[in-house]
Parts: sequence; structure tokens; C-alpha cells
Amino acid sequence: MISSPGIYFDIGKKAKGVLHKDYVQQPPIHFHYQFMDWNMDLACQVEEIVPGFKSLFKCTIPDSGKVELRYLNNFIGITGCIGLRGNIERGYDPVLNFSGLIGTSLLSLGANVAFDIPTRTIDKLNAGFNFKSSFLDASLTMHDRFDTLKATCYHEVNPLTKTAIAAEVKYSLSMKETGVTIGAQHAIFPQTLVKARFDTSGNAGAVIQQGFWQRFFITMAGEVDFGDQTTHPKVGVSMALK
Repeated sequence: MISSPGIYFDIGKKAKGVLHKDYVQQPPIHFHYQFMDWNMDLACQVEEIVPGFKSLFKCTIPDSGKVELRYLNNFIGITGCIGLRGNIERGYDPVLNFSGLIGTSLLSLGANVAFDIPTRTIDKLNAGFNFKSSFLDASLTMHDRFDTLKATCYHEVNPLTKTAIAAEVKYSLSMKETGVTIGAQHAIFPQTLVKARFDTSGNAGAVIQQGFWQRFFITMAGEVDFGDQTTHPKVGVSMALK
């Protein structure tokens, strides 16, 4: 049975989940109180408005927000959204985003483009393909108007313990620089997930996520940059209700 290839942002999703999701990261615009930086994410998805169509509302307070419409069938995934993105100098900029993905659950190819409405310029232009199998999930994508090349791979070692390894290679065509990030994850207990990553610039991070009742999650994350002795280690805590 053939299933939908998903949407463009699913390209390399499993590897990105191991290497980037839930680590100590803040959007450019966030709240600050004493020594803490914080923000809040809200999301709501409506399934099957009409056959094949889904809608999604997502807001990151105070950084950005968007309303998205998705169309999915066995071979195509198309998304279109309009949103507001935080800009430190201008406040909030309206942005239009379109993406398309064609293929199957095994192999897919797609592109993504974003338009900055105030400046009437193309803000993002990305393209890539994804390969999925029971053994390996691999992707190759172009970012920053085709100036940056990223290759990712993900391998699930043990599905029962969610044990997996992932790697990402990033190459800048203009800067002639290459960066590598490797990481792994493992569920110590069914509701306790541990992740860690390290990159060639000397940045290391770790995540411990504890789930309760399969709906509520508490995540603790830490990050240290061994390549920059002037920065201090970062620690973050997040809570999610799904």
C-alpha cells in the first residue's frame, strides 16, 4: 500500500529530530526576565477540512505566527501559508510560503520558497530529496538560495528502545566551509528519552525528556560550546502538552 510522501518539511525530519529538536534554542525575539530567556509555542491542527486538506495554526510568542493549509494524497504534498515573522528592526514582517513534495513513501523530491512581502523579495529558496527505508533515512537539501548543501542520515538501531543514530554534513559553497554534527538517542524507560549531539565547531548538547500519561512532557536540555571560552554553558527547561 502506497502512503503519502508527506510535506517538504518532512525531508530529513528523523535526523533533525535527533540532532536539533528540543535542544537549548531560542528564536531571535523572545521574552527576557533577569537571567532567563523564554517563549511559548501554541499549535492547533484541523484534520480533513475536505478530503485531502488539513489546516494548521502555529504561534511562537512573541516571535512569529502562521496559518497553513496542506493538501496530501498518495503522491503529492503541497503546503501554503501566510504568517508574521519577528524582525528586531521592523517589528513583524508578513511572509508567504509555498512548498511542494512529489514522490512516494520511499523516495520524494520537493522545493520550498518564501516571499518577504514588505521587501518583495524571495526570502528562502530551498530544494531537496529524501530516501526512506527500514534501514536508512537519508536526505540531501540545498538552502540559503542554493548556497548551503546539507546531507543527513538516520538509522534506527532498536525500535523498542527508540535507539537511533544520526549525522548531518553541512557545506557552504561561498565560505568553502564544512561542518559535521553527529548524535544519538535512547529511551532509558518507555517514557524517558535521552539525546546527545556534538559538532565539529566544538558545540555539545544533551536532552532528557520525561513523558507523563503520553500527553505531558518535561524536557531538560544543556549546551556548551568548547570552541568559545567566552560563553557560558546554557541550560533550558520546557514543558509540552499535546
